[in-house]
Amino acid sequence: MKVAVVGATGLVGTKMLQVLAERNFPVDELIPVASEKSIGKEVEFKGKKYKVVGFADAIAAKPNVAIFSAGGGTSLELAPKFAEAGITVIDNSSAWRMDPTKKLVVPEVNANVLTAADKIIANPNCSTIQMVVVLKPLHEKYKIKRVVVSTYQSVTGTGVKAVDQLMNERSGITDGPMAYKYPIDLNAIPQIDVFLDNGYTKEEMKMTNETVKIIGDANIKVTATTVRIPVMGGHSESVNIEFENDFDLAELKELLSKAPGVIVQDDIANNIYPMPLTAHEKDDTFVGRIRRDETQANTLNCWIVSDNLRKGAATNAVQIAEYLMAKKLL
Repeated sequence: MKVAVVGATGLVGTKMLQVLAERNFPVDELIPVASEKSIGKEVEFKGKKYKVVGFADAIAAKPNVAIFSAGGGTSLELAPKFAEAGITVIDNSSAWRMDPTKKLVVPEVNANVLTAADKIIANPNCSTIQMVVVLKPLHEKYKIKRVVVSTYQSVTGTGVKAVDQLMNERSGITDGPMAYKYPIDLNAIPQIDVFLDNGYTKEEMKMTNETVKIIGDANIKVTATTVRIPVMGGHSESVNIEFENDFDLAELKELLSKAPGVIVQDDIANNIYPMPLTAHEKDDTFVGRIRRDETQANTLNCWIVSDNLRKGAATNAVQIAEYLMAKKLL
């Protein structure tokens, strides 16, 4: 099994190498790939050093699968070239997510849509992934009508520059590079990505549109407010879910506790609930503060947290590759 990681030197690419190793994905030959400025650099995988190669050399090496985390522009240009060479691409950018000819996949939710013919597979947005893992079993049982979500997102979702900005500010360094227009330490920035004509940000509309596509029900209404906060380790979400059918709270919690990829942390008597600090470096999605919305019938409030670099990016991509292998689609 030859595996290429495109964007291997970036924050998510580095995490992909870590996750591939930790999950013992059967990598017989690793091909780390990056832009011209990184060619020749070395990355480490399972104790061995590998030299970074360029895109043309990677295609010529004919990997079975190429996991992309190199930005939307790069993906639009290069993913089709890999696919034309018979290489299955799992892409972490937003480039292909809403393309009607491409599958948008969270393995616990809709891996069954994949076929051997799918040569470019889209990895959803980080904040969408963790939410739909929780929504899917609830939708199957109670039928979701509407979701209102507010996010509290880690600076790691922006990249290394944002982490540097936060740590610089925390250290009193005021003239360092800025990933955001405003200081992030001791602040909350209610803008993730650019604003669109409807007043929502691109990130907010990703959550709306991707949720509907992944769950496969155009009747689900989703409205989002996404906020960047000065944390690392994971994204948090306050989610209000209105169902068509009523629910028993104990039964609903039991349903979630058995859902794949979900861990219920909901013991308010002992102040136990999900937090980015405790979700950090874990592959699961954590849900807690599960309670009825007392202002409206058939409606639930909950709090969802997941490591955005792992389940929100690298782990989800590797899980797609694992599914393709298990079903002999690679």
